[in-house]
Amino acid sequence: MELDALDLALLRELQNDARQTNRALAARTGVSPSTSLERVRLLRQAGVVTGYHAAVDLDAVGRPVQALISVRIRPPARPVIEGFREWAARLPEVIGLFVTSGAHDFLIHVAVPDVDGVYAFVIDRLTERREVADVQTTMVYEHVQSRRVEPTDPDRPRSARRSR
Repeated sequence: MELDALDLALLRELQNDARQTNRALAARTGVSPSTSLERVRLLRQAGVVTGYHAAVDLDAVGRPVQALISVRIRPPARPVIEGFREWAARLPEVIGLFVTSGAHDFLIHVAVPDVDGVYAFVIDRLTERREVADVQTTMVYEHVQSRRVEPTDPDRPRSARRSR
């Protein structure tokens, strides 16, 4: 899908406040409500907008301690990697999971109540898995997260998108 100036404006506004009414979104982007509604529908249909989510304060929900945990899997076979990925993604402590290249196969972002929670996650959860060959843990002091993603230049060639 080619994104034009209106699509980009709608995306910016939705990322600022996805709960705003369609009428407010239309007013902020300078189009009629029907145009706004149709364009957002098309963005969702094309998979550009994948959902609307509530941002949660980790301190407020009792998970103020974060860590990034690098995991190396052996043997590095597709079924083993996919099995570990599916298992790890379901764990309640996990708030982000990256399948990576390089020295480690995964980078797991966890949020837990305290440092003992990080220890328990690594020792009681990760090392119980037979395929886990190595684990390295990095404590997070501060997580600065961008709430907006600007699309790239439309003239720039895009790589093929992975499907799941």
